[in-house]
Amino acid sequence: MKRITRYFFEGLLVLLPLVATIYVIYAVFRKIDSIYEFKIPGMGFLLTIVTITIVGFISSNFIAKKLVRTMDNVFAQLPLVKMIYTSVKDLIGAFVGDKKSFDKPVLVTLSPANNIQAVGFVTRQSLDHLGVMDKVAVYLPQSYNFAGYLIVVPRDQVTPLIADSGDIMAFIVSGGVATH
Repeated sequence: MKRITRYFFEGLLVLLPLVATIYVIYAVFRKIDSIYEFKIPGMGFLLTIVTITIVGFISSNFIAKKLVRTMDNVFAQLPLVKMIYTSVKDLIGAFVGDKKSFDKPVLVTLSPANNIQAVGFVTRQSLDHLGVMDKVAVYLPQSYNFAGYLIVVPRDQVTPLIADSGDIMAFIVSGGVATH
């Protein structure tokens, strides 16, 4: 009976991540396809990818950049819209584009006496504009979640990690389980 139980859990370890991944990809494809109501599966997803790429190409044009900047300014002035728009834009910009924020993985000592540490990302090297000297801003993502904490710590309690930011984020989000 012990052997059957072990086989069951080994099968679960193999199948659960595989099935969950396939299901999420399938659900995303279905959701996007349902927007366009194409008869060919995946066509809506392909159209979305092509549309996003074309918008990116057009927005890289000098004239379009001015239009995008104007749109940014308008959205940044509207109450409620400003909060949603700027938050989403900053979050996306943190991962892609020229202003990547999560590119400096660090180990932060939270309790020097007990040597308790956390893995995070330096998002600001200086907080002088807030009147806080010799401190840095570190974002600590939560495991199995899309949330986190921004903490302010003395610079000497931060140790840079020599690792890829994507690998570090996967490590944190997976609760330390991900290895690559």
